[in-house]
Amino acid sequence: MGRLIIASNRTATPGEPKAGGLAVALWDALTERGGGLWFGWSGEISEREHRGIRLSTEDAVEFALADLTEREHDGYYLGYANRALWPVCHYRIDLARFDDEHFECYTQVNRRFGGLLHGLLRPGDEVWVHDYHFLLLGQELRNAGWRGPIGFFLHIPFPAPEVFTALPQHQRIARGLAEFDLLGFQTVRDTRNFVRYMVEHHDATDLGDGRLEVFDRIIRTAAFPIGIDAAEIAYFATSENGRSDASRLGKIIESRALVLGVDRMDYSKGLPQRLQAFGRLLDDHQDLCGHVTFVQIAPPSREDVGAYQDLREELDRLAGSINSSYSDLDWTPIRYLARGYPRETLAGLYRMARVGLVTPLYDGMNLVAKEYVAAQDPEDPGVLVLSEFAGAAEQLGAALIVNPYDITAMAEAIHRGLTMPKEERCARWRELNEAVTRGDIGRWRRDFLAALDAVGGGRPPLRGIRSA
Repeated sequence: MGRLIIASNRTATPGEPKAGGLAVALWDALTERGGGLWFGWSGEISEREHRGIRLSTEDAVEFALADLTEREHDGYYLGYANRALWPVCHYRIDLARFDDEHFECYTQVNRRFGGLLHGLLRPGDEVWVHDYHFLLLGQELRNAGWRGPIGFFLHIPFPAPEVFTALPQHQRIARGLAEFDLLGFQTVRDTRNFVRYMVEHHDATDLGDGRLEVFDRIIRTAAFPIGIDAAEIAYFATSENGRSDASRLGKIIESRALVLGVDRMDYSKGLPQRLQAFGRLLDDHQDLCGHVTFVQIAPPSREDVGAYQDLREELDRLAGSINSSYSDLDWTPIRYLARGYPRETLAGLYRMARVGLVTPLYDGMNLVAKEYVAAQDPEDPGVLVLSEFAGAAEQLGAALIVNPYDITAMAEAIHRGLTMPKEERCARWRELNEAVTRGDIGRWRRDFLAALDAVGGGRPPLRGIRSA
């Protein structure tokens, strides 16, 4: 078996501990194969055009990193990836910016990176491409002459065709995606959306069993729901650091019930609606005043994108309004923390939270929901309130499933979670925990790579279709 080649916008940092479940999973995938190559953006922005790559090696894994120029970072990353693809895939066409120059820069970076990566490939290699930054990378590898198998995994949602076609360049993206042999999605819903899009807009034939015939090729599609390292999260929750940090918060909230939200500062997470729901809870159940505290952790992300600046201002306003209405001398109902915390700290907070509030407006998976479940005390677990539009809802049906746009229903779900009898909490948690542990991060990578292995290298001759 040849090497595994992973391509992602950002890679783990060579020589440093692998932070986060995904980085660990991809690292394990490489090391289990006896070594391989991890290719991506270095994170550096060069003042001048730099066409080369930087190579380094750690434990038989080779890292190949390329810089971006300021223009490429603005057009490819901040522009098309995060101002066009991200909002459309999260059903926020109203926030999307469609700029032809941004798309041209996106194609140029995919072409340049495809050429750089192709120069590193060997016969027998398998290539695994990740996420929306590299939708055209498979096509550029084919244009460069690569004939081996290429898999692709989309970490964010694939929206309904009626939404995806809002992208002016959706047809060119479709041709690029069809050059992958295997396309993996987070959920069955995402997979069906992709199949329906290809059938309705590109005359694809659905052959069944996840196979599509389109553009004179047969490609394979499937859902591979990403998981977490449940044992690690459970360990963190009871570790000395996890318990110590949770104890610090416990001293602040005293004996009050904790409702907890942990999200990046992103408009897809439904944070304003969540704060409104907690305010509605206090309006409708004033007996809870002074007895419950909502802590929302929301570290900033993409602060140079205007929509995120607007979001932070809205959250500041909402939290201030609710606190000014309900705070007392010894109680502040909402603690809104716009900063990040270590994973051990978060696991400890998950464990002490009576209600975990995970209510994105739309999300590919949302691993916070799974981490909350894994961190719970089996003898006295909390209750997960989960958006029906989070990918995790397909697996975590024992949570309290809510529509994040329905403020009243969310408030009542929080109330139900706070007052749920212990017997019901334990029964729901056992079902949730079984799903989380059964579908962990290791299974995700093994299932995808097994499917990619099965695809093999059989494909028709290259036809020279280019992305531009």
